[in-house]
Amino acid sequence: MTKFAKFAAISAVAAFVYAGPAQAEDLDFLLINASSADIIEFQVSDPGDDYWTDNLIPSGYVLPAGNEIEVLIADGQSNCNYDIRAVWDDGSEYVEYDSDLCDLGEWEFTD
Repeated sequence: MTKFAKFAAISAVAAFVYAGPAQAEDLDFLLINASSADIIEFQVSDPGDDYWTDNLIPSGYVLPAGNEIEVLIADGQSNCNYDIRAVWDDGSEYVEYDSDLCDLGEWEFTD
Protein backbone atom coordinates (compact mmCIF):
# COMPACT_ATOMS: atom_id res chain seq x y z
CA MET A 1 0.00 0.00 0.00
CA THR A 2 1.42 3.38 -0.94
CA LYS A 3 1.86 6.21 1.55
CA PHE A 4 -1.02 8.07 -0.08
CA ALA A 5 -3.33 5.05 0.14
CA LYS A 6 -2.46 4.57 3.83
CA PHE A 7 -3.04 8.26 4.52
CA ALA A 8 -6.40 8.18 2.71
CA ALA A 9 -7.49 5.07 4.64
CA ILE A 10 -6.45 6.56 8.00
CA SER A 11 -8.13 9.87 7.12
CA ALA A 12 -11.36 8.10 6.21
CA VAL A 13 -11.37 6.16 9.50
CA ALA A 14 -10.54 9.30 11.47
CA ALA A 15 -13.34 11.23 9.79
CA PHE A 16 -15.80 8.43 10.63
CA VAL A 17 -14.64 8.11 14.26
CA TYR A 18 -14.48 11.83 14.97
CA ALA A 19 -17.62 12.84 13.12
CA GLY A 20 -20.21 14.31 15.42
CA PRO A 21 -23.76 13.09 15.58
CA ALA A 22 -25.83 13.33 12.43
CA GLN A 23 -27.13 16.79 11.68
CA ALA A 24 -30.64 17.40 12.95
CA GLU A 25 -33.21 18.13 10.30
CA ASP A 26 -36.06 20.56 10.30
CA LEU A 27 -39.51 19.05 10.09
CA ASP A 28 -42.07 20.14 7.53
CA PHE A 29 -45.57 18.78 7.09
CA LEU A 30 -48.93 19.72 5.65
CA LEU A 31 -51.42 21.39 8.01
CA ILE A 32 -54.98 20.88 6.76
CA ASN A 33 -57.94 22.86 8.04
CA ALA A 34 -60.95 20.66 7.28
CA SER A 35 -62.96 22.41 9.98
CA SER A 36 -65.62 25.08 9.42
CA ALA A 37 -63.63 27.91 11.06
CA ASP A 38 -60.36 29.72 10.35
CA ILE A 39 -57.26 28.66 12.32
CA ILE A 40 -55.39 31.73 13.54
CA GLU A 41 -52.59 30.02 15.49
CA PHE A 42 -50.73 26.74 15.29
CA GLN A 43 -48.02 26.02 17.82
CA VAL A 44 -45.92 23.07 18.95
CA SER A 45 -43.95 22.16 22.02
CA ASP A 46 -41.57 19.40 22.97
CA PRO A 47 -43.52 16.88 25.06
CA GLY A 48 -43.25 17.84 28.70
CA ASP A 49 -42.20 21.47 28.07
CA ASP A 50 -44.26 24.22 29.65
CA TYR A 51 -44.19 26.63 26.71
CA TRP A 52 -45.41 26.81 23.11
CA THR A 53 -43.43 27.98 20.09
CA ASP A 54 -44.33 31.16 18.28
CA ASN A 55 -47.24 30.85 15.88
CA LEU A 56 -46.13 28.65 12.95
CA ILE A 57 -48.74 30.16 10.63
CA PRO A 58 -47.01 33.10 8.93
CA SER A 59 -47.57 36.52 10.47
CA GLY A 60 -50.68 38.27 9.22
CA TYR A 61 -52.09 35.06 7.77
CA VAL A 62 -54.85 32.73 8.91
CA LEU A 63 -55.53 29.21 7.68
CA PRO A 64 -59.04 29.50 6.26
CA ALA A 65 -61.52 26.65 6.58
CA GLY A 66 -61.02 24.19 3.73
CA ASN A 67 -57.41 25.20 3.06
CA GLU A 68 -53.97 23.80 3.80
CA ILE A 69 -50.47 25.14 4.32
CA GLU A 70 -46.95 23.73 4.60
CA VAL A 71 -45.64 24.18 8.14
CA LEU A 72 -41.95 24.18 9.01
CA ILE A 73 -40.64 23.38 12.48
CA ALA A 74 -37.09 24.73 12.28
CA ASP A 75 -35.92 23.85 15.77
CA GLY A 76 -32.82 21.91 14.71
CA GLN A 77 -33.89 18.85 16.65
CA SER A 78 -34.17 15.32 15.36
CA ASN A 79 -37.30 14.36 17.28
CA CYS A 80 -40.69 13.84 15.66
CA ASN A 81 -42.96 13.95 18.68
CA TYR A 82 -44.55 17.23 19.64
CA ASP A 83 -47.46 18.55 21.63
CA ILE A 84 -49.64 20.58 19.26
CA ARG A 85 -52.04 23.46 19.79
CA ALA A 86 -54.41 25.15 17.37
CA VAL A 87 -56.55 28.24 18.01
CA TRP A 88 -59.56 29.17 15.88
CA ASP A 89 -60.89 32.63 15.13
CA ASP A 90 -63.78 32.08 17.57
CA GLY A 91 -61.29 31.61 20.44
CA SER A 92 -61.71 27.84 20.75
CA GLU A 93 -58.57 25.74 20.87
CA TYR A 94 -57.42 22.17 20.50
CA VAL A 95 -54.43 20.58 22.22
CA GLU A 96 -53.01 17.12 21.63
CA TYR A 97 -50.00 15.68 23.37
CA ASP A 98 -47.06 13.64 22.08
CA SER A 99 -48.05 13.41 18.41
CA ASP A 100 -45.61 11.88 15.91
CA LEU A 101 -45.56 14.42 13.09
CA CYS A 102 -42.93 12.56 11.03
CA ASP A 103 -45.04 9.44 10.55
CA LEU A 104 -48.12 11.42 9.61
CA GLY A 105 -46.60 13.86 7.12
CA GLU A 106 -49.73 15.92 7.59
CA TRP A 107 -52.07 17.06 10.33
CA GLU A 108 -55.77 17.56 9.68
CA PHE A 109 -58.23 19.44 11.87
CA THR A 110 -61.91 18.66 11.48
CA ASP A 111 -65.08 19.70 13.30
